[in-house]
Amino acid sequence: MQIEVVLAWSRGYRAVTLELPEGACVADALNAAAFEEAGLATGMSVFGVNATPQTVLNDGDRVELLRPLLIDPKEARRRRAAGP
Repeated sequence: MQIEVVLAWSRGYRAVTLELPEGACVADALNAAAFEEAGLATGMSVFGVNATPQTVLNDGDRVELLRPLLIDPKEARRRRAAGP
């Protein structure tokens, strides 16, 4: 089955398409992708839905490595609402 693994940072992104056996999980995809920066990720998702390393993948899934938040989303909204 084909799986895409995506790592997106503020300065760019990396994506790789992998061919994995049926029954592969997120951990298998991350090991096969071998992104050096994967250790900096704070979480992972499959098509935007939180996932664990044990989450079983389906053909065509996209595993996304999540970066740490730079600011709390509520605080960012407060700052935008306050204006310059």
